[in-house]
Amino acid sequence: MKYQGKAHVFGDDINTDYIISGKYKFKTLDMKELAKHVMEDLDPEFYEKVQDGDFLVAGRNFGCGSSREQAPLALKHAGIRAVLARSFARLFYRNAINTGLPVVECDTDEISPGDRLEVDLEAGKIRNLTTGKVLTSKPLPPVMLKILGDGGLAAHFLKYGDFHLTGEME
Repeated sequence: MKYQGKAHVFGDDINTDYIISGKYKFKTLDMKELAKHVMEDLDPEFYEKVQDGDFLVAGRNFGCGSSREQAPLALKHAGIRAVLARSFARLFYRNAINTGLPVVECDTDEISPGDRLEVDLEAGKIRNLTTGKVLTSKPLPPVMLKILGDGGLAAHFLKYGDFHLTGEME
């Protein structure tokens, strides 16, 4: 699982209401509509800037706040391929994997807005194509890679009808 895209950089403590404001979360179940409002409290033009396959890059404690799964779903529907951050709120991290949005814990200090990145989830490598620097992350466990590859936990269950804790699925 290797992806390339542009970095959109934010800071620490980006809560789920910054990701998708509470004023939209309960007005619609249409993820394409919610996606139009992703990150708008921090950057009102964010949705217009994002291209399919780009990365959201942040500091510590990304996704803190409420645990609603609309936050990772809205990011995914906005075209974000993965979120890279120094650390994630536990519930956001799990919701992201469950909805099929890759999350990568790494040192994001060497990533600037607009940098072109190549993220290799299996190898745990982030190559900054703009600067040439290579960052490392803890590779995701095989079971999480499988869930992500299937499009999320619900799609995984539909495909296999079961969940194996060992990650050994055929």
